[in-house]
Amino acid sequence: MQVNKDDAILVLGGSGMVGSAIRRALDGAGFTRVDAPGRGQLDLFDARAVHDYFTQTKPAYVFMAAAKVGGIL
Repeated sequence: MQVNKDDAILVLGGSGMVGSAIRRALDGAGFTRVDAPGRGQLDLFDARAVHDYFTQTKPAYVFMAAAKVGGIL
């Protein structure tokens, strides 16, 4: 299977440590359609919102790096 540089890629949790590393790697590899919506754009706890987002954006690949974390403290 060949991944094209212009395939739509969705990175969930793209502002976190793992998600931001995935985004940097994809950007560095020349992928042009990387979407990483923040919590304000897409609430992953809202199933309808997630369904609608997928219906609208139609990503070919999804990286799930979102998590609920407590941080160092």
